[in-house]
Amino acid sequence: MLGVAAAGDWQPLFNGSNLAGWKVQCKPEDRSKIYWRVEDGCIVADSLADNRHDYIWLQSEREFGDFELRLKFQTFRDSPGNSGLQFRSRYDEAAGWLDGPQLDIHPPGPWRTGFIYDETRGVQKWIAPSLPKVSDARPEMAPPNLVMFYSDDTPAWNDLEITARGTHVRALLNGVVVRDWDGAGVLDDATHRQRNVGMRGHLALQIHKGDRLKIRFKEVFLRELGNASSASNESSPAVDQSKR
Repeated sequence: MLGVAAAGDWQPLFNGSNLAGWKVQCKPEDRSKIYWRVEDGCIVADSLADNRHDYIWLQSEREFGDFELRLKFQTFRDSPGNSGLQFRSRYDEAAGWLDGPQLDIHPPGPWRTGFIYDETRGVQKWIAPSLPKVSDARPEMAPPNLVMFYSDDTPAWNDLEITARGTHVRALLNGVVVRDWDGAGVLDDATHRQRNVGMRGHLALQIHKGDRLKIRFKEVFLRELGNASSASNESSPAVDQSKR
């Protein structure tokens, strides 16, 4: 799928060999722990043996505004933890916190994958769908045709795509639209402007606080987008899946 793009459009964010271009962000007490590594050409997050940690992110060194991102991830049935793809986010060293929106990846409950949780301080709630509490998320809010594979399935990998253009965020999981949402008035509000997130910032992969998690990522490609007329993947009308 990546090979059909025009030459020079797509750029790899992971070289398959090491974590060049990425940085682990965490609180000081977790810095000596190795939860992120590269193995067999994949980025591996593994905290199965030790859940005595706070949030630990693998953050891109570069930051992006409007972009299309494609990656593959692999989940495991014996992994009870939560992960996610944070985007347009920014780490506060003093607070030990990564502000910004996150596309959820939740192996214990695959239906939740594609929900957007906002980690921005002053928000910290589901924003797509918009819910007051984490526990308000329900399986019936997910697309009925959503499917997520585990490592012992065929195929064993999942395709995740996300497009962020202005306040519009669209995500597909294995070809199924799991989020198509206009965050106008949310991603660009005063709280996000204060933290300098929501419209531009870093990408990050997450290990949730106190979780035992194993997940793998590979084939991480991104292309930056210009104005709307230069986009190649915006022909479909918006459908707000948060209303399901």
